[in-house]
Amino acid sequence: MARGSEYRIVNFHGVGAPLRELEPGEADYWLSRDRFLAILDRIASHPARQRIQITFDDGNASDLLIAAPELRRRGLRAEFFVLTGRIGQAGSLSADDIRTLIAQGMRIGSHGVGHRDWTRLTTSELHFELEASKAQLEEICGCPVNTASMPFGWYNASVLKQIRNAGYRAAYSSGGGSAEVEGFLRPRNSVRAETADSALDDVLSGHIPFWRRLRNAARTKFRV
Repeated sequence: MARGSEYRIVNFHGVGAPLRELEPGEADYWLSRDRFLAILDRIASHPARQRIQITFDDGNASDLLIAAPELRRRGLRAEFFVLTGRIGQAGSLSADDIRTLIAQGMRIGSHGVGHRDWTRLTTSELHFELEASKAQLEEICGCPVNTASMPFGWYNASVLKQIRNAGYRAAYSSGGGSAEVEGFLRPRNSVRAETADSALDDVLSGHIPFWRRLRNAARTKFRV
């Protein structure tokens, strides 16, 4: 059972019909509108609702077109991690869309510039991903952007160090399980098209079986 200082983070990607060409394997994380709404209803009605955080990766257009209105109808908020290299492109959020999300009470974080594995980048390449995306988002939002989510959930000690050095206060992975309220590394539970209600209920309650945590860790591919 999750302790009092822990909470669960549920992570989404795209919702509804994609408005851009998807990368290989990305469709596994794309939900139909009906499935997404059903999951939001489970979160909104869950007795541990106050210990559940919602995030979105990639900055898809569906974040504003579908997700934000449905979140607001249920009194929910979320943090949207944006790929700045896609801002303004077809199927992705524009700068005005990002400002609209902020005005609606949502939060914005960085997902980097391009959708690249940060563990495979040189120090200067990762510095660019972290610094350039942060600066652009802060200019758009008019407020500090101090959280980052790591593409594919992949990281190593060097990546975490560089995220800290770039001025971020939290780094979000996809390792599964519960996160510490004041923790720097915050594991999330990504919802896939195949995610069953039983698995989702385990996540929301913080009762994630050991075997599922191992599987999630393997998918995260922690790299040294």
